[in-house]
Amino acid sequence: MEVGIGLPVSTPEVLLDWARAADTGPFSTLGLLDRIVFENPEPLVTLSVLAGATTRVRLQTEVLLAPLREPVLLAKQAATLDRLSGGRFVLGLGVGGREDDFEAVGADYRSRGRRMDEQMEVMRRVWSGADYSDTLGPIGPLPHRENGPEVLFGAFAPAALGRIARFGDGLLAVAPPQMIGAQIETVRRTWQEAGRDGAPRIVAQVNAALGPEPVIEEARTAMGGYYRFAGEMGEQFVAAMITTPEGVREAVAAYADQGVDEVMFYCYGRDPKQVDRLADAL
Repeated sequence: MEVGIGLPVSTPEVLLDWARAADTGPFSTLGLLDRIVFENPEPLVTLSVLAGATTRVRLQTEVLLAPLREPVLLAKQAATLDRLSGGRFVLGLGVGGREDDFEAVGADYRSRGRRMDEQMEVMRRVWSGADYSDTLGPIGPLPHRENGPEVLFGAFAPAALGRIARFGDGLLAVAPPQMIGAQIETVRRTWQEAGRDGAPRIVAQVNAALGPEPVIEEARTAMGGYYRFAGEMGEQFVAAMITTPEGVREAVAAYADQGVDEVMFYCYGRDPKQVDRLADAL
C-alpha cells in the first residue's frame, strides 16, 4: 500500500516546504486539486515548480477539470511536465461539478462528460507522436512515458467509471472503505470487458488533519469552504475528517482490505509539520 499527501491550497508559498518534506519519505505522491472560482493555485503551474524541488515523489492533479481546458494545449502541458519530471507526473482528471467554474471560462456545463471523451481522443493522439492531422505534423514534446502520462479518473457514476477502461489507467475514488468496493468492482469489470491487460490502479482519497486543535480547526474551516456548494454532504465530509494517528492507520488498513493501491490523505490545514505527523502515524 502506497500513501500520498494531498496539498493544502490556501497559501501557495508553503507548498515547497510540504513538497520537500514529503520527498524524504515515506510518501509516494503529492496531489493538488483544481478549481477556477476559488483561492487555489493553478495545479499544472504549481506542480511544475514542485517537480523542480523534489526528486522522488509523483506529482498528481487530483483532479484537473479537463472540460475547462483546450485539449491540445493541455496535452502539450502534460507531456512537458511528464518529461521534465522524469515520468513522475500523474494526470488525474474529472468533469467537475460546480457551474461557476464553467461560467468563468465560458465552457458549457451540461456537455462536460461528452467533451472529456472528445478531449481524451485528442490527447492520446498528441501523446502518440503521430501526425496531428492530414495537414499538421506531430505536436511535441513526446512524454517520458510512452503514449502519455498515467491518467486516473475521478468518477462516481457507472458511465464515468466506464471511461477508465476506454481512456485511463485507474480510478481516483472519494468514498469511505465500506462504499468503495462497488466502484472498484465496476472499474475492474469494465476493464476486463474492454480487453485491457493488467489491472487498473485504484487510488482512494480521504481527508485528514493532524496536530494541535488550531491546526485541526483551520483544516475544518478551509474544508468547509471548499465543500460549501455540496450542502449537507459537504458537512458530512468535514465531520468525517481524520484527526488522530490511530484514524490514519485504521484508514490505511481498511482501504488495503478493499484492494486499494494507494491512499491520498488530503490536508486542508497549512502547517507543513503535518507531513512529519503523518509519517510518524504510519
